[in-house]
Amino acid sequence: MQKIRSNLFAGLWTLWTAVFGLVLIGVIALGSQPKMVRRCTRLWARGVIFLLKWVVGITHQIEGLENLPAEPCLIVSNHQSAWETITYLLFFPEVAIITKIELLKIPIFGAFLKRSPMIPIDRDAGTKALRQMVDEGQRALEQGRSILIFPEGTRQAPGTPIEFKRGVELLYSKLNAPLLPVAMNSGLFWLPGNQTKRAGVIHVSILPAIAAGHKPQEAIKAAEQQVQSALNQNG
Repeated sequence: MQKIRSNLFAGLWTLWTAVFGLVLIGVIALGSQPKMVRRCTRLWARGVIFLLKWVVGITHQIEGLENLPAEPCLIVSNHQSAWETITYLLFFPEVAIITKIELLKIPIFGAFLKRSPMIPIDRDAGTKALRQMVDEGQRALEQGRSILIFPEGTRQAPGTPIEFKRGVELLYSKLNAPLLPVAMNSGLFWLPGNQTKRAGVIHVSILPAIAAGHKPQEAIKAAEQQVQSALNQNG
């Protein structure tokens, strides 16, 4: 039964995305500002969450909203599935997500990344990619937008020890913004590499922010430990 529900969700998600694509094309054609593009995309994300709840039986619970800084920040999250790349658009409405440049080739979604704009990075570009992350991250902060990065680099299966890549240390050191760790266990329900999804409640923990100005290596290690501790509690 869960496989049938998952397949139904996949079909409805594709249909909803196609409908949204027509809307997005119209919004872009009318010359709408990036803020309007992001607003329309949040509507799409709400639709996906609705389908997950009523078709698959996946809901979510957020803890720690009181930890959100008043000012724009650098958000670091573990990464287990496509779920967080969709729903974080709602949890952090004006966020600029650092993502791989290959996603620009995806129809509709690539147009959103360009027009939002997000921060696409060529991970094979080495130091050039790091400089681009810093420059575009600084620009996003100046616009009042927080920056989101998944510093594990790619999706990890549940139970994999948290280990952030070193590039996030440079971001923290250069951007002079609070560091906000976020943990979630989406991989227990939206299974990596498996089309069948499990019903249940995804737990999202917004953890205490780490102020700007600490030694980068120590700050990132503290964020890793916070995320790992939250995952140990919630799976």
